[in-house]
Amino acid sequence: MAAYSYSTSSSELSTPRSSSPSSVISRSSTATTISKRMSISQRRISGFDPMSAVNMDHVEAAMKAAALDSFKGYAQNNYGTVQQYRTTDYVPKNSAGGYQVLREPAWNKGTSFSPDERISKNLTGLIPHVLESLETQCQRAMRMINSRGTNIDKYLYLSTLKQQNTDLFYRLMIDNVAQLMPLVYTPTIGDVCLQYSTLYTHPEALYISIKQRKSIATILRNWPYPDPSIAVVTDGSRILGLGDLGVNGVGIPIGKLALYTGAAGIHPEKTLPIVLDCGTANEENLRDPLYLGLRQKRVSPEVALEFMDEFMAAVKEVYPNMLVQFEDFETEKAFQYLERYKQEKCFNDDIQGTGAVVLAGYMGAVNLSGVPIEDQRLVFMGAGSAGVGVAKQVMEFYTRRGLSEQQARDKFWLVDTKGLVTKDRGDRLAEHKKIFARTDNNGHQFSTLEAVIEYVKPTALVGLTATFGVFTESVVRALKVSVDAGGLGRRPILFPLSNPLTKAECTFEQAITWTEGTAIFASGSPFSPFTTKNMDSVTTYYPNQGNNVYIFPGLGLGAILAKTTRVTDSMVYTSAAALAGCLNSEEIRMGLIYPKIERVRDASVVVAREVMKTARREGVSTLPEETWVEWEEWGDVALTAWIKKQVYDPKW
Repeated sequence: MAAYSYSTSSSELSTPRSSSPSSVISRSSTATTISKRMSISQRRISGFDPMSAVNMDHVEAAMKAAALDSFKGYAQNNYGTVQQYRTTDYVPKNSAGGYQVLREPAWNKGTSFSPDERISKNLTGLIPHVLESLETQCQRAMRMINSRGTNIDKYLYLSTLKQQNTDLFYRLMIDNVAQLMPLVYTPTIGDVCLQYSTLYTHPEALYISIKQRKSIATILRNWPYPDPSIAVVTDGSRILGLGDLGVNGVGIPIGKLALYTGAAGIHPEKTLPIVLDCGTANEENLRDPLYLGLRQKRVSPEVALEFMDEFMAAVKEVYPNMLVQFEDFETEKAFQYLERYKQEKCFNDDIQGTGAVVLAGYMGAVNLSGVPIEDQRLVFMGAGSAGVGVAKQVMEFYTRRGLSEQQARDKFWLVDTKGLVTKDRGDRLAEHKKIFARTDNNGHQFSTLEAVIEYVKPTALVGLTATFGVFTESVVRALKVSVDAGGLGRRPILFPLSNPLTKAECTFEQAITWTEGTAIFASGSPFSPFTTKNMDSVTTYYPNQGNNVYIFPGLGLGAILAKTTRVTDSMVYTSAAALAGCLNSEEIRMGLIYPKIERVRDASVVVAREVMKTARREGVSTLPEETWVEWEEWGDVALTAWIKKQVYDPKW
């Protein structure tokens, strides 16, 4: 719009007909008024910002989002097939030399190559002229880890080490499991997943996009290590207690399989981490320009199910003997997939693994509680896949002791965000919750945990809410009061099981303080011992960690070694019973209900052995008959020795 300058002075406004003084005065007055008005108008115009009502932050965010939306305007239901025209030729180990050896983590020994190996593999001068033991390399690595300031930095160092020297990484982890397991998996892995797209430096998994759903078999064949024994697969839709992280959730399968190797000795070359990228509902990821996954909304459950069917069919085609562990799928899908593929060689650790490890701890806790089985009553805070899965496993504990299924079910009260789960609550219950929905509430609804505890008078409280601090002081003290009312010498069972630590329902110190040291405690993430002083006496309490690492590595190892056709419910229950029987006398004296984490490999061997025996009884083991005849003649000693010969134990 053009601007024009003009004057309103009297001389410029006069005309030949305006010669009288009165008319001049009148015109002068009018001109003055116009001048004032124009001056005010100019001031108003000069002070007005036409963009002041526009939120530029929102505009810029929308522009960035639009720029990142690379699928806008394209059909979303057409999928091409990847055509690969050659196979990948890998150099065999016996003919590799120089940097071919040093850059393959499975072959690299660092400074531990012998003089003969340095000559035969053309390594002279490529590594320092020093000959070190594996133990010395571990000392150097631990010094590096301890010099790092944050757990993320320590994780990144360990991840780099694993990509450079596989044997060194696992030797380090096996020998320092108490210190390093929380870095490799929970709680650190939660922070890693939140930042995965930013932290990413190298691929460690198979990334299967729904855009390439017609090429899943091709993608599986691209994995560089032949015939993997076990895969951990997620779609990132419910990572720990952090929600939908999309492809960033791939850190979970990577960390989980590191524990399969470290805790049970499954060879690292036989493990396969997989993420199924179906998009994400996480708006923060969709806005992140560095996000590594599909920048689209998560597909519908119906489309996701079709994709999962195609994935399982491709697995059966390419790796028919591979065990598949489902991990961190959102609740409805977790139950649906477990039921749908139960005849396949698979299991779900969130449902079955968590259930088994809690059941193992509960078996020990019941023995320590002083509360008879017939008086036990359990309240579960959290009714998702983990909560219902745990309740089902613990329910089997009672049915195996003579209770009917209904009598066993009546021992459980589940609480979700709306309160006690009842049939007449008025909302639409998710299918998986219906098995434990109460019908004996006489129309009364209980909307808070405190109200449920007052109503039920439980002896055990289990938390799987992913909500920090939900077990308040009043809740925990009410639990103790209800247990104390049953008689002297009784102890409450308190299991805040959510991961990571920032999601724990209460801390170990709080549990001990609020129950005067009587609680039998188990958590999902690790806590430190807690020491109290009373006059001249000092008492140290030791926490239990109900970590799935006590179950899934041994369960997986047993299924693999037994060459099972599927994983049965009895195999899962057996894993819990075997773990409960693993404690030694020192651990029992300490009041523990799980073995010390330093003995997790010993526990995994026992779990694997008992799982194998159950698979044999169930008729799902395909091992040769003569092999079983020998073990059945010589018993556990022979089978245990055989298992130990099969496991990976890195030594040079």
